[in-house]
Order: sequence, then C-alpha cells, then structure tokens
Amino acid sequence: MIPAEIRKTLGIEIGQDVNLSVENDSLKISTSISALEELQRMARSVKKDNTSVIDEFIAERRREAENE
Repeated sequence: MIPAEIRKTLGIEIGQDVNLSVENDSLKISTSISALEELQRMARSVKKDNTSVIDEFIAERRREAENE
C-alpha cells in the first residue's frame, strides 16, 4: 500500500498499476505512463535521424534474407 501523501505527490490514483524497480539500493515507484515516457526518451536519444524504425527493421531483414 502506498501512503496517500506519496500517491498524491506522484499523481497515482487508488487502484492504478505502478512499476517498482530497485536502483542503487533504493526503491523506485513509477506509473506506467511515466515509464513509457522514459522509454520513449531513451529510444529518441539513440535514434540516428527521423527514419522509421519499422522501415529500418524491414530493410535489415531483407538484407539478411538476400544473404541466405
């Protein structure tokens, strides 16, 4: 159970799913939305340009198929 004051601070509604993780001997609580936003930020930081990840994936698979 997460205390009401912490839920309010984090914007967590009663019954809402949260993600728990351990980082540097600390427990991190995040909402699914904030976890998704963090993953999107991470993905953008490694993406080279504005090309479609799906198009890159399909092109890679086609190259692999040609080499078989």
